[in-house]
Amino acid sequence: MQLGLENKKKTMWAAGLGVLAIVAVAYQLIPVFIGPSSPDSSAQAAAPAVPRVAARTAAKSGKKPRSENLDPTLRLELLASSEQTEYRGSGRNIFVSQAEPVVIPRPKADGTTDHNNAEDPTKWPGLPPVPTAPPIPLQFYGFASRLGEPQKIFLKMGGDVWVAGEGDVVGLRYKVIRITPTSVEILDSVTSSKQSIPLTQG
Repeated sequence: MQLGLENKKKTMWAAGLGVLAIVAVAYQLIPVFIGPSSPDSSAQAAAPAVPRVAARTAAKSGKKPRSENLDPTLRLELLASSEQTEYRGSGRNIFVSQAEPVVIPRPKADGTTDHNNAEDPTKWPGLPPVPTAPPIPLQFYGFASRLGEPQKIFLKMGGDVWVAGEGDVVGLRYKVIRITPTSVEILDSVTSSKQSIPLTQG
């Protein structure tokens, strides 16, 4: 007995759900089959809406709003007038880049073209001064060689003293080129300048 009651309940639930499904589908499909409720609503939907701004402008100016001409007729007189229009340009070729003309000043009788500087010679810039090499800070104060030995001298710079001969480098920069009885010729390897340092006593 209980088995039969359960089958009836299931059947009733299934029937109820089926009816609800049919009602929901019908509710969705009714507007498709019936269409719009009145012909006026379709006419209003199809009619183009006039912009409010244009209507206000026309009302202020007292003119009627211009309606768009939807006549598809081909107007040959308008085409003929547009064909007779001639382009009148300046004669410049827009496809070729042209630079501005260069103005070359005419030289004066003395051959100068800079009139401002030609009138005032003091405005002409002079040659830059030739840079001079700084003096070599070595001091030659005596001989350090004996008879029969290559000639060597004493050189002093600050608190440092060197004994050097011709061809020797002093202070990693100054090379002894030539030794004479009264002076020594030194080459500065940084500035490539030669200077003669006299013999000083003391």
